[in-house]
Amino acid sequence: MKNQPIYLIPVIIITIFFTSCTSQKKEEGWVQLFNGKNLDGWTAKFTGHELGENIKNTFRVEDKLLKVRYDNWEEFGQVFGHLFYKDVYSHYKLRVEYRFVGEQVNKGPGWAYRNNGLMVHGQTPESIELDQDFPVSIEVQLLGGDGTNERTTMNLCTPGTNVVMDGELKEQHCMTSNSETYHGDQWITVEVEVKGGEVIKHFVNGVKVMSYEKPQLDPRDPSYDKLLPADGDKILTKGTISIQAESHPTDFRKIELLNLGETCGDGE
Repeated sequence: MKNQPIYLIPVIIITIFFTSCTSQKKEEGWVQLFNGKNLDGWTAKFTGHELGENIKNTFRVEDKLLKVRYDNWEEFGQVFGHLFYKDVYSHYKLRVEYRFVGEQVNKGPGWAYRNNGLMVHGQTPESIELDQDFPVSIEVQLLGGDGTNERTTMNLCTPGTNVVMDGELKEQHCMTSNSETYHGDQWITVEVEVKGGEVIKHFVNGVKVMSYEKPQLDPRDPSYDKLLPADGDKILTKGTISIQAESHPTDFRKIELLNLGETCGDGE
């Protein structure tokens, strides 16, 4: 991931992005973030494009599936996409059913083969710079096998962030889980349990494969000063949820959330 330039944005706006919470009634039971019909409640942001521009109809709903597709692309061109859900959450469980299909788009990066992600504790899409590749967030990395080699899923990547694991601050960009490898186009059920700024756990088909704590902003990242709240606390206690478009076609047939705390509102 390349570093992004720093832009000056009024502090009062950043405070709204990262600290405001409306007192909304907690939803009861699992809530479907993807309704199986359309992209209501979701907003796309692609590198180099304005917020809300779903370029080349990359994110779409067909056959009751939320699809990431590249049939309208000639080549990738390092244009990374993210699809953001409208609300900000703090304590919750996120359950997703996904699969990889088809062939990677022409000139997609090798590391992005059968690669997508669930971005949690993310910055709001309104605060992302025009040419920014990835939101500052905790990435729960979704990977598929190549048919031969081992390749775990539900790994951890940290664009603009760090975490503590086994009592040690981890500053490397990606860390692998203990999951099995899933080849082919099979459906996989994964779950993320997020408890504010305390603990985050990853599960694959009901089995815990990774755990870490104290998600936090990385002082080395160009966005650090812009996103640091007024109280100077770099621990991430809440944020947006998004899925990725990183050059490989992906299907999602379920994206649901069990709210374990108050909803923080839409971040607007």
